[in-house]
Amino acid sequence: MSIAFLYADTFVLQKITNMTTQQVANRYYELAKQKKWAELLAELYSADIVNREPEHAIAIGIPTVTKGLEAVNAKAMARREMIEEIHDQFCSEPTVAGNFFSMSMGRDITYKGKPRIKVEEIAVFEVKDGKIVLEQFFY
Repeated sequence: MSIAFLYADTFVLQKITNMTTQQVANRYYELAKQKKWAELLAELYSADIVNREPEHAIAIGIPTVTKGLEAVNAKAMARREMIEEIHDQFCSEPTVAGNFFSMSMGRDITYKGKPRIKVEEIAVFEVKDGKIVLEQFFY
């Protein structure tokens, strides 16, 4: 993709390049380690993001498919409201293959009114045009 800028009757061609899958994965890892989830969503996710959760997530009130950045962000905020305390969390360095990257992630967490638990998952992300267009979680 290229964008032309007009300066005093002269066109200046500036090439704007999208991040590679490796760059997106590295940035995701960097922001996740810092627990900058809102910044991560705003910077790396496509407006047309699709989020997929396992079928058993329905039993705890989590929709299995969520579409669009606004809906994914609202879902994330609703889940944060369910949390009493995060004792610890981690994510592995990303593994990249083609337009995909994956990470293992986990939390030691206490939900409001529930006992403390440890949750581990594998997250798989698809990148297109420098943005995450699909995220799928296995837990």
